[in-house]
Amino acid sequence: MSSHTFVAGMGIVSAIGNGLLANLQSLSNEKAGIGKMKFLQSIHSGELPVGEVKFSNGELAAISGLSSQLPRTALLSSIAAYEALLDAGWDKSFSQRTGFISANTVGGMDKTENFFKLFSKNSAAGKLADVVNHECGAVTELVAGQLGIRHFVSTVSTACSSSANAIFTGARMIRAGMIDYALVGGADALTRFTLNGFNTLMILDKELCKPFDENRHGLNLGEGAAYLLLVSENGLNQLGKKPYALVSGYANANDAFHQTASSPEGTGSYLAMKNALDNAGIQPGEIDYINLHGTGTQNNDIAEGTAIQLLFDQSFPKMSSTKAYTGHTLGASGAVEAVYSILAIQQGIIFPNLRLQTPMKEFPFKPVSGFLRNQKIKSVMSNSFGFGGNCTSLIFSAA
Repeated sequence: MSSHTFVAGMGIVSAIGNGLLANLQSLSNEKAGIGKMKFLQSIHSGELPVGEVKFSNGELAAISGLSSQLPRTALLSSIAAYEALLDAGWDKSFSQRTGFISANTVGGMDKTENFFKLFSKNSAAGKLADVVNHECGAVTELVAGQLGIRHFVSTVSTACSSSANAIFTGARMIRAGMIDYALVGGADALTRFTLNGFNTLMILDKELCKPFDENRHGLNLGEGAAYLLLVSENGLNQLGKKPYALVSGYANANDAFHQTASSPEGTGSYLAMKNALDNAGIQPGEIDYINLHGTGTQNNDIAEGTAIQLLFDQSFPKMSSTKAYTGHTLGASGAVEAVYSILAIQQGIIFPNLRLQTPMKEFPFKPVSGFLRNQKIKSVMSNSFGFGGNCTSLIFSAA
């Protein structure tokens, strides 16, 4: 059994940059990456802003070393996963004790959409090769093969909490002594299927989203990928590297309230946060910053805020949603925001909740609206709450 799980490496690609440094610079300069669609072909391109990664499939393929014919999700995943391994100093000689636990929700949907468009006009026109990597697990297998990780490979797909649950799973495996290294996180690309689905639910904002604002109108979808290399004490000694942080607590809960909505009372949100604190062995007052799930929808922000009000009981930590920078990256969001949470600890900074003008009237607290530096941050809670009530909270602490 390993008593501690350390974060030894991180990698990320998002709408605000490719790589840790680019993302940190954009966060520090309050530079959001949400705007008009460039690469996604949609009838909504003129009305719905999105957080696109600023590279074509061809450019992503050149960076990743994979074929441009593979799903965009796989290309994004490969880039961020490789950066996390490189950042940690991991190499293939460690692969016998390494697991790859990757999350996504769309798999190769982008390729399937293109196939269907051709096939619907001419059944002989579409290429079956375009749908071979349709399912979520195929993306994981493609990237695992490229990285040379074969000891343990698994895919998590639990809606918007997917990559938070991948992190949770890797940390548990290390604690149980099953592996010494866990490359954990997730990726998702924008697709017409996702965009149209969220639009049908009437929860997309036609303007730039403003989470936890009284006048919020919905979320902006985004895309990206992020991974952490989690390591045991043995693995950390082998790497000879100072860790970024500890994975000190985690929990998953499900309020089973509705297929797409959270319970107004925030039942699942509360249980995830409370149980994560219990798992870490710390009190609510020891949390210095909450990276909110904060999608900007009426339902999500009410549910999360209600749970925070109940759990923290007037002693509210600083908090903000970084989805106003990147958009909601769905299966990647838990890992993207885990990276940002760890950067907050490392850099002593708290990112603002962009575009917050009128705090929600229901709550006695409000998110941070301006960039804060020189903060003493020991522990951060990162929330990821998904469709079906699948709620996960992670706690990262200074190592």
